[in-house]
Order: sequence, then C-alpha cells, then structure tokens
Amino acid sequence: MHHSGNSLDRFFHEYVRRGEPLVLATVVQTIGSTYRKSGAQMLIGGDGRTAGLLSGGCLESDLTERALAVLESGHATLVDYDSRGSDDLIWGLGLGCEGAMRILLTKLDEPGGYEPYAFQTRCRRDDRAGRIALAVQAANPNLPLGTVFRSDDCERAPVGIQAALAIDGTAAESERTEPLEIDADGAKFLLIPVILPVHLLILGAGPDAVPLAQIAAMLDWSVTVLDHRAAYAMRERFPHAHRVDSKPAASLSLELQVARYDAAVVMSHHLPSDQAYLAALADSNIPYIGLLGPAPRRLRLMHEIGNQAAALQGRLYGPVGLDIGASTPESIALAIVAEILAVRSKRSGQSFSTTVEG
Repeated sequence: MHHSGNSLDRFFHEYVRRGEPLVLATVVQTIGSTYRKSGAQMLIGGDGRTAGLLSGGCLESDLTERALAVLESGHATLVDYDSRGSDDLIWGLGLGCEGAMRILLTKLDEPGGYEPYAFQTRCRRDDRAGRIALAVQAANPNLPLGTVFRSDDCERAPVGIQAALAIDGTAAESERTEPLEIDADGAKFLLIPVILPVHLLILGAGPDAVPLAQIAAMLDWSVTVLDHRAAYAMRERFPHAHRVDSKPAASLSLELQVARYDAAVVMSHHLPSDQAYLAALADSNIPYIGLLGPAPRRLRLMHEIGNQAAALQGRLYGPVGLDIGASTPESIALAIVAEILAVRSKRSGQSFSTTVEG
C-alpha cells in the first residue's frame, strides 16, 4: 500500500508505462471528523490495486468497485459517505466516525495524457509549485464534472479562476497546502495545490543518522545526507536517501546556495564540523534547524559562532526533537521527525487527548 506523494507517483508510473488507465479519487468536501481532508487523493487501477488511503481502510473496497464503473464509462462521478449517526452501518460496519466525505472519481488514461495527475508528478519531480482546479459541481454543460485546469496552462481556465490558479513564483507558493473552493462560469471548482516533498538535510552520517533517514523516507521526504567522513557517507548505508555525499563541513555554504531545504539536522558528533555547519545555516533561510546534543553543547556552539548565532534565533531547535522519552537511535529519530512535522504544521506536538474536547 502506498500512501502519499512520491510513493503514489511510483504506483502511477507503473500503469503509465503499461498504457493502462487509472481512476483518481479526490476528496472534495468533508464534514466533521474524517480520516483525510479535502484535496487528499488515491489511485485505483483496473486490476483492483490501489495507492493511498482516504479512510482507515473502511471505504476503499467500495470506492474500488465504483472506480471500475468509472473506468468503463469514462464519466466522472461523485460518491458520498456519511457516518455521522451513532447507529450508522456501512456494508455491515458501524464506523462511528462522526463525519461525512464527498469524493470525486475521474478517469486517467493515455488519450487524456493521464491528467491532472501527470502534471502533479512533474511538479514533484522538478520541485516546483503547481495547482490544479477540478470542477466538483457543474451547471454549465461546457464545464462538466471532473473538468480540470492546471497552473502551467491557466490561460485556458475560466477568467474567474485564472488568478487563483496562476503561480506567482514566490517561495511561499510551495508552502500553500489548503484547497480552496471557487465559483466560476456556472461551475464550482476545487483549487488544489500540489504538495511538494519535504527536503531534509542531515549533516552527519553516523549510525544514528540511519534511522532518521529511514523514517523521513517513509514519509516520502527527499533526504540528503552529507558528512566530512567518506567512510560514513556511503550510499549503501542510506539506500532510501535522495543523495549521500562526502564533503568538508566548510563547503556547506556552497551547497545551500544551489539546493532548497525545508529542514536541517546537525548531528555529526564532531564539534568543529557542527560549528561550521551552524555558521553556514545561520546565513540560510531554512526555517527548521535541529541540533543534536545537550543544551550546554548548544550554548558552547552558539558562543563559538559569535554574532552569527543571532540569525538562528527562532529556528534553532536544540536539543533536537520532541520530549517523548527517546533513548535509542530509532526513538530519537522518531522524536526529531515528529518535531519537524509539528513545527512545519505550526502545532504544539501535544497529545490530542489534551487538546481536543471529549
């Protein structure tokens, strides 16, 4: 089972290579408590295989049956699921999720260029912002259900959505993740931003960096591992990383000039190298910088880099990770990834049981 981003893309390309059609299932509306929210997607093949989850596995079998009908007819369709009643029974299962979900099923095939999903894969491959607009409600026969427009060809779209669909080229574009409903020309469109993978830079390739790279890769993050020690920076130790390289710590500034990163974790266990890494990161715009090690070590490093330490204010997290009682390389890696997620989502990292009313 594949669940997100690049994993869905790999599944998608299997079918494209064989010239086989697929169905794209897109959540277009939710009410109450649901497993996924508006804009979430999954792929369904004619052989019954799927990639992605829109529920906890409760709806997918029914969606697959409905997708087969869409493959046969070629017509987009909307499917509604409602489990808000305490006595709801869907296919004999009392879900009790207290939520409702509307899902749009559209066919992807060779004549249609496998759009819009092919465009989304290109955005992730090229690491560039993109948006699609899907017609999710239509009274205009010229804009039937499932009609799609892309940000790379937005002049074809109705005037009412062109401005919202266009990409302005700013860095903020890649951070926009919330879908938006827009009415235009007698149709309702769901504007969905393409979610780009998180780019994580791990500075230090010691044994404790291995589980960090593994867990990040499970989330479809693009992981780069750099270390000044060639014996550590070896591809076979980090098979799921996008890139593994041996470079002097002093060369990091050049790296940061040509590559985009959303988060960096400094964990070389070598004080001079960590000092060089932090000095270079201070001059970057990376919003999350984690530093492995105790607070006294952080204070010493801040003292060593002098005036540059001020530029790290508000984005340096050290000791790195959430306080979950981590004590092994694997649990520490989990704590680090969890903190990066929380910071990027602007969440506290607290237990849901203390933040949601019962």
